[in-house]
Amino acid sequence: MLSALKFYWKTAQGYRLRPWKSPYLRWRLETYLGAPAANLSAGDFFRILWRYRAEMGRFLDWAEERRREQRKRG
Repeated sequence: MLSALKFYWKTAQGYRLRPWKSPYLRWRLETYLGAPAANLSAGDFFRILWRYRAEMGRFLDWAEERRREQRKRG
């Protein structure tokens, strides 16, 4: 859960109260889901997050592992 909050805090900068408007988060969803994720409403955004929560959890675990490796080397 902490890794999800850290990722969100970094990627939703400037859009923290309305993450469905974040260009970066929208780009990530479009890359993963295709064109239907281009213009999401708040409800659609949260439905997608809920539906794909397991996949997103694995992505966040992977991203946290990458950060730890970078810190070790840096």
